[in-house]
Amino acid sequence: MFSLQVGLLLNGFIVKFYFCRAQQKASSSITVYLKNLAAADFLLCLCLPIRIAKYASRSLAVKLIHCKFGTAVLFLNIYASIMFMGYIAANRYLKVVQPVGTHILQTVRAAHIISTATWVFLLAVMNASIILSFRGQNPFTSVLTRCEGWSNSQVSSLYKITQTCSTAMFLSVLVSLLFFYYSTARQVSLVQQRQPASSSSTKLAKSRKNMLVLVSVFCFCFVPYHLVLLPKAFLWSCSWSKFLRYASEITITMSVLNVCLDPIIYFILCKKFRTQFRLFGN
Repeated sequence: MFSLQVGLLLNGFIVKFYFCRAQQKASSSITVYLKNLAAADFLLCLCLPIRIAKYASRSLAVKLIHCKFGTAVLFLNIYASIMFMGYIAANRYLKVVQPVGTHILQTVRAAHIISTATWVFLLAVMNASIILSFRGQNPFTSVLTRCEGWSNSQVSSLYKITQTCSTAMFLSVLVSLLFFYYSTARQVSLVQQRQPASSSSTKLAKSRKNMLVLVSVFCFCFVPYHLVLLPKAFLWSCSWSKFLRYASEITITMSVLNVCLDPIIYFILCKKFRTQFRLFGN
């Protein structure tokens, strides 16, 4: 409940800042990605009451709504956040390795195309997941204890394939983030050795700090979730099921906290947002 309140407050302010002001025509690719990340977080905040209602109610209808739609929206937020964090990190990395000029992937047009393609892909997977859930579960069985109770072995296999592909997508972004941070840190070290007091060295050190914040938020929210994801898909019916159920709930809660932690990314990467936030605080 606390994360819902904080998330709605922070992301409501962020959505107002990015979408409800005349001057908010995107001036850079990173602004485009930050807007999309904010939209994903705000969408999750609006859907969190479904998840809360699942625990507060014993109603089978509430549990079914959560399993059919709540988990699909959670998937959408998690992987939208993962992808857009990856794009933001790639943008910052290109800024470090190519400080003069603009790479084609840093243009606003490219950012809009990439963002649109990402949403189309994730929405297609989400809709497929919802259809899959209706085929895989009988809504008139006993009260659901988990959303992965597939009654059809073929659907269960498709579910495992989906979870495997999701994990592979996460790992590719994680490896990219670690590479971006390592390369940025290495570039900072080289410049500091040559010109320890230069403005270039100061800017690179700031980029390294910003990249570290991005990687830290990413790892805290999404690494634990994916450590449980595949075992949950493949080992749920074994003796580990109880442990996996509790571990899944804890790691999902950690992933949901990204709606409270992502504003840190907006704050450090967007100067206009920092200024507006300080004015709002005063």
